[in-house]
Amino acid sequence: MTAGKVRARIERFTRTERAVHWIHAASFLAMLATGLVLYIPAWSSWIGRRHLVKNVHLITAVVWVIAIAVVIIVGNRKALARTWRDAETIDADDRRWLTGRKAPQGRMNAGQKLNTIITVAFAVLFLVTGFLLWLGERDHRFLFAGTGALHDLLTFVSIAILVGHLYLALVHKSTRHALRGMVKGDVNLEWAESHHSKWVAEVKAETDEPVEVPAGR
Repeated sequence: MTAGKVRARIERFTRTERAVHWIHAASFLAMLATGLVLYIPAWSSWIGRRHLVKNVHLITAVVWVIAIAVVIIVGNRKALARTWRDAETIDADDRRWLTGRKAPQGRMNAGQKLNTIITVAFAVLFLVTGFLLWLGERDHRFLFAGTGALHDLLTFVSIAILVGHLYLALVHKSTRHALRGMVKGDVNLEWAESHHSKWVAEVKAETDEPVEVPAGR
Protein backbone atom coordinates (compact mmCIF):
# COMPACT_ATOMS: atom_id res chain seq x y z
CA MET A 1 0.00 0.00 0.00
CA THR A 2 1.40 3.40 -0.94
CA ALA A 3 1.84 6.09 1.69
CA GLY A 4 -1.31 8.05 2.34
CA LYS A 5 -3.57 5.56 0.57
CA VAL A 6 -6.88 5.13 2.35
CA ARG A 7 -7.58 1.60 3.49
CA ALA A 8 -10.80 0.04 2.30
CA ARG A 9 -13.15 -0.46 5.22
CA ILE A 10 -16.31 -2.39 5.84
CA GLU A 11 -18.96 -1.75 8.48
CA ARG A 12 -19.11 -4.44 11.13
CA PHE A 13 -21.26 -3.07 13.94
CA THR A 14 -23.91 -0.34 13.97
CA ARG A 15 -24.11 2.34 16.65
CA THR A 16 -26.89 0.43 18.38
CA GLU A 17 -24.83 -2.74 18.64
CA ARG A 18 -21.85 -0.78 19.93
CA ALA A 19 -23.99 1.08 22.46
CA VAL A 20 -25.30 -2.20 23.91
CA HIS A 21 -21.75 -3.56 24.12
CA TRP A 22 -20.27 -0.53 25.90
CA ILE A 23 -23.21 -0.06 28.26
CA HIS A 24 -22.92 -3.69 29.28
CA ALA A 25 -19.13 -3.52 29.56
CA ALA A 26 -19.10 -0.36 31.69
CA SER A 27 -21.89 -1.62 33.94
CA PHE A 28 -20.26 -5.02 34.35
CA LEU A 29 -16.91 -3.51 35.35
CA ALA A 30 -18.60 -1.22 37.87
CA MET A 31 -20.62 -4.07 39.36
CA LEU A 32 -17.57 -6.34 39.36
CA ALA A 33 -15.48 -3.79 41.24
CA THR A 34 -18.15 -3.07 43.85
CA GLY A 35 -19.08 -6.74 44.10
CA LEU A 36 -15.49 -7.76 44.83
CA VAL A 37 -15.24 -5.10 47.52
CA LEU A 38 -18.36 -6.54 49.14
CA TYR A 39 -17.11 -10.13 48.73
CA ILE A 40 -13.48 -9.83 49.86
CA PRO A 41 -13.26 -8.93 53.58
CA ALA A 42 -9.83 -7.28 53.28
CA TRP A 43 -11.04 -5.01 50.48
CA SER A 44 -14.23 -4.24 52.33
CA SER A 45 -12.24 -3.21 55.41
CA TRP A 46 -9.79 -1.18 53.37
CA ILE A 47 -12.41 0.69 51.33
CA GLY A 48 -14.92 1.04 54.17
CA ARG A 49 -18.35 2.58 53.61
CA ARG A 50 -19.79 -0.84 52.80
CA HIS A 51 -23.33 0.52 52.66
CA LEU A 52 -22.35 3.08 50.00
CA VAL A 53 -20.52 0.46 47.93
CA LYS A 54 -23.55 -1.80 48.10
CA ASN A 55 -25.83 1.01 46.96
CA VAL A 56 -23.52 1.78 44.03
CA HIS A 57 -23.63 -1.90 43.10
CA LEU A 58 -27.43 -1.96 43.14
CA ILE A 59 -27.90 1.40 41.41
CA THR A 60 -25.50 0.36 38.65
CA ALA A 61 -27.57 -2.79 38.10
CA VAL A 62 -30.75 -0.74 37.76
CA VAL A 63 -29.09 1.76 35.40
CA TRP A 64 -27.70 -1.13 33.33
CA VAL A 65 -31.14 -2.67 32.82
CA ILE A 66 -32.80 0.66 32.02
CA ALA A 67 -30.05 1.78 29.63
CA ILE A 68 -30.09 -1.51 27.70
CA ALA A 69 -33.89 -1.35 27.49
CA VAL A 70 -33.79 2.23 26.17
CA VAL A 71 -31.24 1.36 23.49
CA ILE A 72 -33.32 -1.63 22.39
CA ILE A 73 -36.49 0.49 22.23
CA VAL A 74 -35.09 3.51 20.38
CA GLY A 75 -32.19 1.88 18.54
CA ASN A 76 -31.80 -0.33 15.52
CA ARG A 77 -33.63 -3.46 16.61
CA LYS A 78 -33.07 -5.11 13.23
CA ALA A 79 -29.32 -4.88 13.77
CA LEU A 80 -29.63 -6.41 17.24
CA ALA A 81 -31.84 -9.20 15.88
CA ARG A 82 -29.26 -9.84 13.15
CA THR A 83 -26.50 -10.09 15.74
CA TRP A 84 -28.48 -12.60 17.78
CA ARG A 85 -29.25 -14.67 14.66
CA ASP A 86 -25.56 -14.66 13.83
CA ALA A 87 -24.65 -15.74 17.35
CA GLU A 88 -27.10 -18.60 17.62
CA THR A 89 -26.26 -20.02 14.20
CA ILE A 90 -23.46 -22.53 14.70
CA ASP A 91 -22.79 -24.17 11.34
CA ALA A 92 -20.33 -26.79 10.09
CA ASP A 93 -17.60 -24.20 9.53
CA ASP A 94 -18.01 -22.99 13.12
CA ARG A 95 -17.75 -26.52 14.46
CA ARG A 96 -14.55 -27.07 12.47
CA TRP A 97 -13.15 -23.77 13.77
CA LEU A 98 -13.90 -24.79 17.35
CA THR A 99 -11.88 -27.98 16.90
CA GLY A 100 -8.85 -25.95 15.87
CA ARG A 101 -9.15 -26.47 12.12
CA LYS A 102 -9.20 -23.64 9.59
CA ALA A 103 -12.66 -22.74 8.35
CA PRO A 104 -14.19 -19.60 6.82
CA GLN A 105 -16.01 -17.49 9.39
CA GLY A 106 -18.95 -15.10 9.27
CA ARG A 107 -19.23 -11.63 10.80
CA MET A 108 -18.56 -13.29 14.17
CA ASN A 109 -16.31 -16.30 14.45
CA ALA A 110 -17.43 -19.32 16.44
CA GLY A 111 -15.66 -18.14 19.60
CA GLN A 112 -17.35 -14.77 19.44
CA LYS A 113 -20.71 -16.45 18.92
CA LEU A 114 -20.24 -18.56 22.03
CA ASN A 115 -19.06 -15.51 23.97
CA THR A 116 -22.21 -13.62 22.96
CA ILE A 117 -24.49 -16.49 24.01
CA ILE A 118 -22.67 -16.92 27.32
CA THR A 119 -22.74 -13.16 27.98
CA VAL A 120 -26.51 -13.00 27.48
CA ALA A 121 -27.09 -16.10 29.60
CA PHE A 122 -24.87 -14.79 32.40
CA ALA A 123 -26.54 -11.38 32.27
CA VAL A 124 -29.94 -12.99 32.82
CA LEU A 125 -28.62 -15.19 35.64
CA PHE A 126 -26.86 -12.25 37.28
CA LEU A 127 -30.08 -10.25 37.12
CA VAL A 128 -32.25 -13.03 38.56
CA THR A 129 -29.86 -14.08 41.34
CA GLY A 130 -29.02 -10.47 42.22
CA PHE A 131 -32.70 -9.57 42.46
CA LEU A 132 -33.41 -12.60 44.66
CA LEU A 133 -30.51 -11.70 46.95
CA TRP A 134 -31.80 -8.13 47.25
CA LEU A 135 -35.37 -9.30 47.79
CA GLY A 136 -34.28 -11.98 50.25
CA GLU A 137 -32.80 -9.34 52.54
CA ARG A 138 -36.25 -7.76 52.77
CA ASP A 139 -38.37 -10.91 52.78
CA HIS A 140 -36.78 -14.14 54.00
CA ARG A 141 -39.23 -16.20 52.00
CA PHE A 142 -37.06 -15.40 48.99
CA LEU A 143 -33.84 -16.61 50.60
CA PHE A 144 -33.13 -19.69 48.47
CA ALA A 145 -30.19 -21.98 49.12
CA GLY A 146 -27.49 -21.62 46.50
CA THR A 147 -28.54 -18.24 45.14
CA GLY A 148 -25.51 -16.45 46.55
CA ALA A 149 -23.18 -19.28 45.55
CA LEU A 150 -24.46 -19.15 41.97
CA HIS A 151 -24.04 -15.36 41.87
CA ASP A 152 -20.45 -15.75 43.10
CA LEU A 153 -19.70 -18.57 40.64
CA LEU A 154 -20.95 -16.45 37.75
CA THR A 155 -18.62 -13.68 38.89
CA PHE A 156 -15.52 -15.89 38.95
CA VAL A 157 -16.25 -17.45 35.56
CA SER A 158 -16.96 -13.98 34.16
CA ILE A 159 -13.56 -12.74 35.36
CA ALA A 160 -11.84 -15.58 33.49
CA ILE A 161 -13.83 -14.78 30.33
CA LEU A 162 -13.07 -11.07 30.73
CA VAL A 163 -9.32 -11.70 30.94
CA GLY A 164 -9.43 -13.74 27.75
CA HIS A 165 -11.60 -11.15 26.04
CA LEU A 166 -9.24 -8.30 26.96
CA TYR A 167 -6.22 -10.29 25.81
CA LEU A 168 -7.70 -10.90 22.37
CA ALA A 169 -8.99 -7.32 22.07
CA LEU A 170 -5.90 -5.47 23.31
CA VAL A 171 -2.85 -7.74 23.13
CA HIS A 172 -3.11 -10.52 20.55
CA LYS A 173 -1.74 -9.06 17.33
CA SER A 174 -3.99 -10.84 14.84
CA THR A 175 -7.27 -10.11 16.66
CA ARG A 176 -6.85 -6.72 18.32
CA HIS A 177 -7.89 -4.88 15.14
CA ALA A 178 -11.41 -6.19 15.89
CA LEU A 179 -11.62 -3.56 18.64
CA ARG A 180 -11.90 -0.90 15.95
CA GLY A 181 -15.19 -2.45 14.87
CA MET A 182 -16.59 -2.02 18.36
CA VAL A 183 -15.23 1.53 18.71
CA LYS A 184 -15.74 3.07 15.26
CA GLY A 185 -18.04 0.53 13.68
CA ASP A 186 -15.86 -0.51 10.76
CA VAL A 187 -12.74 -2.62 10.17
CA ASN A 188 -10.13 -2.85 7.44
CA LEU A 189 -11.45 -4.87 4.53
CA GLU A 190 -8.15 -6.72 4.19
CA TRP A 191 -8.31 -7.84 7.82
CA ALA A 192 -11.97 -8.82 7.45
CA GLU A 193 -11.20 -10.94 4.38
CA SER A 194 -8.46 -12.72 6.33
CA HIS A 195 -10.49 -13.40 9.49
CA HIS A 196 -14.13 -13.33 8.38
CA SER A 197 -14.07 -14.28 4.70
CA LYS A 198 -17.57 -15.77 4.68
CA TRP A 199 -19.04 -12.50 5.96
CA VAL A 200 -17.13 -10.39 3.44
CA ALA A 201 -18.35 -12.65 0.63
CA GLU A 202 -21.93 -12.15 1.82
CA VAL A 203 -21.51 -8.37 1.89
CA LYS A 204 -19.92 -8.34 -1.56
CA ALA A 205 -22.86 -10.32 -2.88
CA GLU A 206 -25.17 -7.54 -1.63
CA THR A 207 -23.04 -4.50 -2.55
CA ASP A 208 -20.62 -4.07 -5.41
CA GLU A 209 -17.94 -2.24 -3.40
CA PRO A 210 -18.09 -2.60 0.42
CA VAL A 211 -15.55 0.20 0.81
CA GLU A 212 -15.76 3.06 3.31
CA VAL A 213 -19.22 1.93 4.35
CA PRO A 214 -20.60 4.49 6.85
CA ALA A 215 -21.61 3.19 10.28
CA GLY A 216 -25.38 3.33 10.68
CA ARG A 217 -27.42 3.75 13.86
